[in-house]
Amino acid sequence: MSTGVFHLTGKVAVVTGGGSGIGRSIAEVFAAHGAAVHILDVDVEAAEAVAAGVTGAATVHRCDVSDQTDVNRVFEEILGGGPVDILVNNAGVAHIGTAETTTEEDFDRLFRVNVKGVYNCTHAVLGTMKERKSGVIVNMASIAATSGIADRFAYSMTKGAVLAMTYSVAKDYATHGVRCVSISPARIHTPFVDGYLKKTYPGREEEMFAKLSATQPIGRMGEPREVAELALYLCSDAASFATGTDYPLDGGFLRLNG
Repeated sequence: MSTGVFHLTGKVAVVTGGGSGIGRSIAEVFAAHGAAVHILDVDVEAAEAVAAGVTGAATVHRCDVSDQTDVNRVFEEILGGGPVDILVNNAGVAHIGTAETTTEEDFDRLFRVNVKGVYNCTHAVLGTMKERKSGVIVNMASIAATSGIADRFAYSMTKGAVLAMTYSVAKDYATHGVRCVSISPARIHTPFVDGYLKKTYPGREEEMFAKLSATQPIGRMGEPREVAELALYLCSDAASFATGTDYPLDGGFLRLNG
């Protein structure tokens, strides 16, 4: 267990979408740095595999973040065992399409998970954080929130909402000891990327991976652990002055392209 400056010793952290990708790395890194981690995911098997492999304490909860009744049930269970110090709103779904090609069903689905999911989980913990005058909420936004990305209409909409919610919560709760920040990654190499390339570009996966990697001026995609390590800093006491800020982690995408 780490005792370095960015440790979470004695902290209780909830990570939504912790069964894969960025959420998995956040759960692993937080547990390795002393936190008792609650992993929320609709895929219980994946979440249990993560929990079994972490160094430290991890508990799995099946939870559909888009369903407030389900969220409240899970958080009542967690809070029954003690307060939550950290919430990472990471659960989300992606979509490819323009405003013209996005169906109402797809639009609603993305809103329910990516926007309402953040609201549901934030709503569930803010009261106790406010009472204790202590807590950190990290929202997973995206460079899509502030940069025009082709064929990402609904996804960009949801991440713009996440960014706005981050600023709003930070403003409303700054005097109550609750910090709220967001992370905006560019392309991160997760299993979702590999699956997308295999489905969309069969036989051309390597070529398209290189093309997508090159959109970051640094010349590669990010790794999930790099996002997790930024989240670790933001949730640690070392970041006690950080709130109401979005942190791009984008290999230079926003500032160095064009």
